[in-house]
Amino acid sequence: MSHAILDLVHQAMSSPWLYVAIFALAVLDGFFPIVPAETSVITAGVFAASGNTNLALVILVAAVGAFAGDHISYLIGNKSGGRLRERKAFVWARGALAERGGLVLVVARYIPGGRTATTLTMGAVRYPLRSFTFFDAIAASSWAVYSGLIGFFGGMAFENDPVKGLLLGLGIAVSVTGLVELVRWIRKRRATKASTDRLPVDTSV
Repeated sequence: MSHAILDLVHQAMSSPWLYVAIFALAVLDGFFPIVPAETSVITAGVFAASGNTNLALVILVAAVGAFAGDHISYLIGNKSGGRLRERKAFVWARGALAERGGLVLVVARYIPGGRTATTLTMGAVRYPLRSFTFFDAIAASSWAVYSGLIGFFGGMAFENDPVKGLLLGLGIAVSVTGLVELVRWIRKRRATKASTDRLPVDTSV
């Protein structure tokens, strides 16, 4: 059974339609975050190690797709900003945007759901499109290179066992995401503690 599934995956990775699928998934992932775009790029990167896919092309179509999807999300936020501004995820994104500017878009690319909340919020608050495009080009490109390469190196480590290579790549991706979330949580906790410490002490009692 596992051999049959592996054969199907091999056939899919060898098809020229693979690149169209990666592009489409990356576009959809920009505004519909449950789409497994990152997994598809990592998987294609794993099989690039054995020559089944072209790593440079995988990275290129993933980056262009992510870039396009983020701009669609920005436009959605621009058109429906009033209904989004008070939701919890968007309150976070707006605060992060005020603190770090366009760089938050690069960081949010590695936070599940964060990328969509950020791009929608940037559209909702009318963040300048030219600046959004600049930072999104960095975000989409770095994400595509990162996803493709961790898959590729996973495939290199287990050249004769692509399943293990895929698991290694996905494990690295989950670890990086967890690390980003941990750093964000620590920073938030420190900021909350610092603001509490600065509160004036009531000496009237």
